[in-house]
Amino acid sequence: MGSSDRNGAIQLRGVTRRFGDVVAVRDLDLDVAEREFLVLLGPSGCGKSTALRMIAGLDLPDEGTIEIDGEDVTDVVARDRDVAMVFQSYALYPHMTVRRNIEFPLRNRKVPKAERDEAVAEASRILALDQLLDRRPAQLSGGQRQRVALARAIVRRPTVFLMDEPLSNLDAKLREQTRAELIDLQRRLETTVVYVTHDQVEAMTMGHRIAVMVDGVLQQVGPPGDVYDRPANVFVAGFIGNPPMNLLDARVASTGDGGGTSVEIEGERVEVGSRLAAAAARTSNGDLVVGIRPEHLRIDPSGPLAATVTVVESLGHERHVVAATSAGQSVIVRVGVEDPSPADGET
Repeated sequence: MGSSDRNGAIQLRGVTRRFGDVVAVRDLDLDVAEREFLVLLGPSGCGKSTALRMIAGLDLPDEGTIEIDGEDVTDVVARDRDVAMVFQSYALYPHMTVRRNIEFPLRNRKVPKAERDEAVAEASRILALDQLLDRRPAQLSGGQRQRVALARAIVRRPTVFLMDEPLSNLDAKLREQTRAELIDLQRRLETTVVYVTHDQVEAMTMGHRIAVMVDGVLQQVGPPGDVYDRPANVFVAGFIGNPPMNLLDARVASTGDGGGTSVEIEGERVEVGSRLAAAAARTSNGDLVVGIRPEHLRIDPSGPLAATVTVVESLGHERHVVAATSAGQSVIVRVGVEDPSPADGET
């Protein structure tokens, strides 16, 4: 089963996985398009790695079905699914050279030597490992080891690549570089990738779409810009974005009749636009959570909401002003380095 005649579309329907009393994944419906780079994103323990392992066939669902290319693979063992998995831990054989590590899955399949050599050469060229083929893993850096693990997956030419936090062991600079390499690699191989991470920067920069999970339940699926601009619920709003969205308790103050809509935050009224007014009108008891991105707030002495600065974080290219309202709600304002910055303790 080579990837040349497969497209890698994946479909999960009603997939549930339990471990004793714990439901790791609950009733998961998810479609991954052919040649899509889909990122499963969420905090630790949210079920994203379990979902990936079920797509791989390393774990079987208690309920539901999994299809790859329209074929039901729910009960098919991992080696017969035409998928390749890349783990966080590299999982290289320490006694083997880089060359032997890369060609290992082909040797297992009894692929002829000439074909093996050609596949290893191509994968090594793509991932710039040509000069390292005779070294052993202990002689490589973390980034080089991860590239060897990727090369070992590539030589199989799978229909689907499954990646479980493959960059989390790398330092920040190398992570950024390898991120760009992975994006380029997916484009060149034209293959389907399902990628698990808790790092929202990875998700926002790499994924064609992001699937956000928490407590085993899918919260939202969509392009990164949509998930950022139109979060489906309070969890997604607070999870996506760095610094995170400000979430403030509020009440509907007035709606309609030509008076516009305003919300009341700690006794102060703030006018809201039409889309937010429509959302405010749907509340049954008038209680709201107002979400405001840090870049959409500004510091203004005549502004409606008073807050006292607790800390100013300087990141070089920008500052984050962290403040507390009189009721103790935390607010973060993103300001440019050229803007005047308030002092700690200033209101």
